[in-house]
Amino acid sequence: MIKLEDIIKSYPSGSGEVLVLKGVSFEINDGEYVAIMGPSGSGKSTLMNILGALDKPTSGRYFLDKHDVSSYTEVELARVRKEKIGFVFQSFNLLKRSTVLRNVMLPLVYANVPRHEREIKAKEALLKAGLEEEYHVHLSNQLSGGQMQRVAIARALVSNPSIVLADEPTGNLDTKTGEIVLETFRKLNEAGHTVLLITHEHDVAEHANRIIFIKDGLVVKDEKIKHQAAKKHD
Repeated sequence: MIKLEDIIKSYPSGSGEVLVLKGVSFEINDGEYVAIMGPSGSGKSTLMNILGALDKPTSGRYFLDKHDVSSYTEVELARVRKEKIGFVFQSFNLLKRSTVLRNVMLPLVYANVPRHEREIKAKEALLKAGLEEEYHVHLSNQLSGGQMQRVAIARALVSNPSIVLADEPTGNLDTKTGEIVLETFRKLNEAGHTVLLITHEHDVAEHANRIIFIKDGLVVKDEKIKHQAAKKHD
């Protein structure tokens, strides 16, 4: 599904170019649950932007479903984001005075999906994300942090993307609530979704089946998490 070949990313600065990614290469297959982990300044956020088709590499190639996304125009990148990637952010990014259902329906409004179909898909996504139907008519600012993150997950799922890309999704949550949200990602992965989790916390990354470690703009380690199978029976 995903293949990165020698991805380099630099940004202009007053003293010249700042090199953030220095030749990143790896592959991620359909149905994997992968954490991309690194400290602040490691380049993981820049890498996330490239994986999410929010930015393009300076050089190197990014293949998504065998298509070279690194050569796409801004319009083509926008289509990739709309059709293939569901984003979950640390800050939830919900409309506070809109109902849960309307928040989840919003991507389908932009996609010109008929209203009746939007509502059906939104309810299905919310239930899949683990939010009970009684909360669907609540305003998003009436929910707990964990519930808001589940709404954000449902919004990411509603367009049936190939990839769920989560950027520090437990960063604004307490430990117990964070564990519940991470359990939701595990269940989504078991249901067949490809999940990419961006984090700087090792205990969060260990919920994935594989961790790609980024440091100083390079992949320094890529390892499988062997104890994950045992976790599934907890």
